[in-house]
Amino acid sequence: MAASAGTLRSMSPSTPFLSVDLERMQANIARTADAATARGLALRPHAKTHKCIEIGRMQLAAGAVGLTVATVGEAEVFAAAGLDDLFIAYPLWVDADRAARLSHLAAVGANVAIGVDSVEGVRRLTRGGLAGRVAVRVEIDAGHHRSGCDPTAGADVAIAAARAGFDVEGVFAFPGHAYAPGARERAALDEAQALTVAVATMHDAGIAPRVVSGGSTPSFDAALAIDSPVTELRPGVGVLGDAQQWELGSMPATDLALTCHATVVSHAGGRLVLDAGSKVLGADRPAWATGHGRLLDHPDARIVLLSEHHAVVDMGDEALPALGSIVRVVPNHVCTAVNLVDELAVHHHGTDAQPAARWRVAARGRNS
Repeated sequence: MAASAGTLRSMSPSTPFLSVDLERMQANIARTADAATARGLALRPHAKTHKCIEIGRMQLAAGAVGLTVATVGEAEVFAAAGLDDLFIAYPLWVDADRAARLSHLAAVGANVAIGVDSVEGVRRLTRGGLAGRVAVRVEIDAGHHRSGCDPTAGADVAIAAARAGFDVEGVFAFPGHAYAPGARERAALDEAQALTVAVATMHDAGIAPRVVSGGSTPSFDAALAIDSPVTELRPGVGVLGDAQQWELGSMPATDLALTCHATVVSHAGGRLVLDAGSKVLGADRPAWATGHGRLLDHPDARIVLLSEHHAVVDMGDEALPALGSIVRVVPNHVCTAVNLVDELAVHHHGTDAQPAARWRVAARGRNS
């Protein structure tokens, strides 16, 4: 029996597994790099999305000035592979273990900057003996209200760091409130305004930021279109894409480069049941999302029920793909899905039966 449109038949490895469409990913890397270059902005993509040495190398080869990571463990993995210009975009609360590991990274020649958003955080870095070993960037709250200090307080944190002997590279923000329908432009403006205030107060205090870093995947295009003090952007998800970006309108389906290949195991209840559950897709579902994930080749379908090893799909008015056929699932959040697997199957085209390569998710689980 021939496979129906949008499905795949014989394939290795066994499902479920995550697949990268190499050509789509390369196009995403090139498009992002070209857009930043056209605006004269540095690009430092967030590698917590893919956690793969191979992808990081491709991003650097396309012109990225370095990589962003979320943890010391991620920094260690990339530095060990020679990708050693790293920014840990997190307000680290440094204990003795992290201080020793950061000191080791500096000793082996890695260029590491870390986030800080309080004077108390600076004191922890100082007690850890990190002055002169790592640079710092002050995190500013740009409206997401997660971490980051008030824009008017950034200068106080920067002064404390400079007096302690740290190289204060500048400031950074994350406009995470762009992750909501219709919020991308507003979040980009909020970030620009917050960073403008922070830069001005730092200049008034006698500290000139060399780096003003911001950005996210949903706000990326909007950030390029406005006046902003930003000198560096840090998109992450855009290299691979996910169902959140599809629904927000920041990435069309034709740009999505990562899918989970899953087998149709049942038609129970008149719906599609797949062998990919939360243990490979991740469990993220924002309140505004229309499902637990989507099918790349069936845009109207939605995952309406997700358990550990089952995904139940409502196909709407479409005919159900045949039992035993393979469909491509777009996870809601690519970062969490990637962190659940040991490797990514790499295909030159998304419908190729056999992977051209397998890439280890080298920084998987490096959460501290």
